[in-house]
Amino acid sequence: MSERRGRSASPSRARRIAVASAYGGGGLGLAWAVLFGVLRQEATMARRRVLSHTEVDDPPDGTGYWGTGAGEPLTLAMLGDSSAVGRGVDDVAETPGVLLAVALSDLADRPVRLVQVAVSGSESSELALQVSRAIPERPDVAVVMIGANDVTARVSPQTAVRHLRKAVLDLRVSGSEVVVGTCPDLGTLRPVPQPLRRFGRYWSREMAAAQTVAVVEAGARSVSLGSILGPEFASRPHYFSADQFHPSRVGYARAAAVMLPSVADALGLLLPEDLPARLREVHRAAVQAADRPGTEVTAAPDRRGRSFASTQRRRPARMPTPAEVSDADQQSREPAS
Repeated sequence: MSERRGRSASPSRARRIAVASAYGGGGLGLAWAVLFGVLRQEATMARRRVLSHTEVDDPPDGTGYWGTGAGEPLTLAMLGDSSAVGRGVDDVAETPGVLLAVALSDLADRPVRLVQVAVSGSESSELALQVSRAIPERPDVAVVMIGANDVTARVSPQTAVRHLRKAVLDLRVSGSEVVVGTCPDLGTLRPVPQPLRRFGRYWSREMAAAQTVAVVEAGARSVSLGSILGPEFASRPHYFSADQFHPSRVGYARAAAVMLPSVADALGLLLPEDLPARLREVHRAAVQAADRPGTEVTAAPDRRGRSFASTQRRRPARMPTPAEVSDADQQSREPAS
């Protein structure tokens, strides 16, 4: 046990320093020291605003069978926070879990059983309970979307990713493929004032980079959602739902479209050719992915004792329309001939 700690402590520290320095950690530390009092007060007020904007109902639970086709159903588990639940929309057909399930069914020509265990408001520390509920369902692939509530609660990236890493490892040991959508860019939230919004952008990108390192080292794939749900949301208000905090149906469809190619590839399903993959050291790949939309990061063979990762920009997939989802739902409920 001590030998394992000895091997991992130094690289982990190096990665943390590398990620922090890539985002100008030293300058931020000075700014934080100067503005600490103001920011602390604004952070408390902003969290209250955020919580007041979450007093909306979750959409209907999409757990069940979606789509049709030959063969045994695939099982897709959704874990995480409100972004995995689809909070902010009313129609179950517009939630990311159902969108992914229907799209996967179409690609695989097999029904997909969706298991929804995500809980709105969850922090990474609450993933353990969700994992304990998902594993007995034996998912072929688990999609995790987490991190925003850790940032708003000012949970340290080290603490948050420790819980995320444990969740991913447990899912992988159970035999499930895992794809993690990293923390979105919170610098676009309208209820949050400046300068806190600027710091929110830094904190969320730092969280996303740390998540990527942990996920890749645990044998899973990460997909950057920060830039997908960041600058585009800032310039497109219709990507937000009515509460101006959660994504709208357009925003969720956009996020699902970015994640689908990685989820499909994890299951061995063929998709149109993507842009070429590149190899980088894991911490460098993590920082790059936090800034670039739809970047997938996966583990690559070690080189000269260093941990490398493959980065790839996958083309967003077409998402089914609500009418197509409704049709797939109806077909899945029809008795087999």
